[in-house]
Amino acid sequence: MNKILAIAILAATSVASFAQDKLSELRTQKQIVTVEEPSSVFTVQVLALKQAPSDANFFKNLDKVYEYPCTDGYARYCVGQFNTYADANAQLAAIRNNGYAEAFVTNTKRFSITESEYAQSAKSGKLVIDPSKDYVVQLAAFRYPVYLTFFEKVDDVYEYRLNDKIFRYTTPPVKGSEVEALQQQMKSLGYEKAFIVEYQKYAAFRIE
Repeated sequence: MNKILAIAILAATSVASFAQDKLSELRTQKQIVTVEEPSSVFTVQVLALKQAPSDANFFKNLDKVYEYPCTDGYARYCVGQFNTYADANAQLAAIRNNGYAEAFVTNTKRFSITESEYAQSAKSGKLVIDPSKDYVVQLAAFRYPVYLTFFEKVDDVYEYRLNDKIFRYTTPPVKGSEVEALQQQMKSLGYEKAFIVEYQKYAAFRIE
């Protein structure tokens, strides 16, 4: 083996080992709390990785982090456990301003679903959320178009006219990992019948 390559591999192994040791220390201090069986709560996700973060200092600005080992092989690191989307969202700006710009609100119930549960859900005809796909939350549908100001509680609304001539109004698309939390937010704003749709089904029919 090339000597330089061997040194590089050894260095990488040492870094990974150090990161694991540092994470173990944070777990012992209860700054990181591993949750093996998550209940259904809202939380703010700050990181998702298949391997331990190379720099445990990533968590230095956080008082307490929940670590969720997930069925897709990732460990997700989150802040807070909240009963409602609104409570979690109220903390989001402060967490982003503290150095975690990619943080977002999600629900921990999607962390615990198994592959067999996904398969059973798909077989039953229920929508199976793929975290990597884009989805929208439909707010309303009308036979005739309405002004977008009708949805004054929502910052941005997409309008579509499908082949059935019905006008549909949705949120902008978000990843599957975020859409259930967005749906709850829309319901909290008064759109009680808001539901999730895969964006690809509507995209070609959008009215710009």
